[in-house]
Amino acid sequence: MALFRRSSNEPAPLDGVDLVLADLDGVVYKGPDAIPHAVDSLNAVAETTRVGYITNNASRTDATVAEHLNDLGLHVQPSDVVTSPQAAVRLLAQHVPAGANILVVGGEGLVDEVQKAGFAVTRSADDGPAAVIQGFSPEIGWADLAEASFALQGRTDSERPWIATNTDWTIPVARGIAPGNGTLVSAVHTAVRRLPLVAGKPERAIFDEAVARFGAQKPLFIGDRLDTDILGANRAGIDSVLVLTGIDRGKQLLAAGADSRPTYILRDLRGLDEPYPEVRTARNGAVSVREATVAIEGNDVRIVAEGADPVDLLRAACAAIWNSGRAIYGLEVPERLYS
Repeated sequence: MALFRRSSNEPAPLDGVDLVLADLDGVVYKGPDAIPHAVDSLNAVAETTRVGYITNNASRTDATVAEHLNDLGLHVQPSDVVTSPQAAVRLLAQHVPAGANILVVGGEGLVDEVQKAGFAVTRSADDGPAAVIQGFSPEIGWADLAEASFALQGRTDSERPWIATNTDWTIPVARGIAPGNGTLVSAVHTAVRRLPLVAGKPERAIFDEAVARFGAQKPLFIGDRLDTDILGANRAGIDSVLVLTGIDRGKQLLAAGADSRPTYILRDLRGLDEPYPEVRTARNGAVSVREATVAIEGNDVRIVAEGADPVDLLRAACAAIWNSGRAIYGLEVPERLYS
């Protein structure tokens, strides 16, 4: 399975891990279809390590997500799936009385969690809801967003809480990248001039719920986005993998801020049990990963040696830029490093 087995001193990302948490969109699947190598790799992980799944997508229930994953060839129970609606409802329960009437803007997954927690569901601001909870659904339209706006206008956070499952700006689907829940939340924000409480990534509540549910001591999180997945894992103190099969690629990695840099960068999930290459820094600041070497000379990021693996070159370039403490816009970066 491994591409490189050169040194037993190079630990794999899985070494010492007792729980692997995987994002879904862009990591396990894109639209209805599995991402190459994801299913086989995660099934192999599950033979020795607990695997759980975290998703910001609020349009489906945990049971529906588990069914989809099983259809792809994984072996998943609904309890293995941690959803942003679950985290959002726990947050909701901290702000409103038990059994309160809640205006739900979202799909089946969000409605199901609200009802399981004992709250009443309404779709109309005229019903005087105690709070508004909002999550993604492809069926959400203007009328739904208007009801949320009507319910929130003239109300403070303490008078009528507004909770969003997540604020992802985009979501990967089979045909490409589409607007995510963040765009829908932004529409309501524009109307009411308020910001919601957010339960999902990059907030740590969803990570804390997952770690507590599985009783993990050393979890590893896999994501495809820096601004939600990796930022959230860092906030929760969890080691992370950025896998290059989803939203963020080389260009975003090179520009990543200190709070959204992953522990590991992998081409795909086969890399989970492969020795992860050492990052070596020379006295002059040049960084090498295996045969790839990148240096910064003045304002120029220079490729000294490309090496055999483009991902090693990207790893070296990230380390060189991140170690420099300089902003990416102040550097000349060869397109080869992120194309």
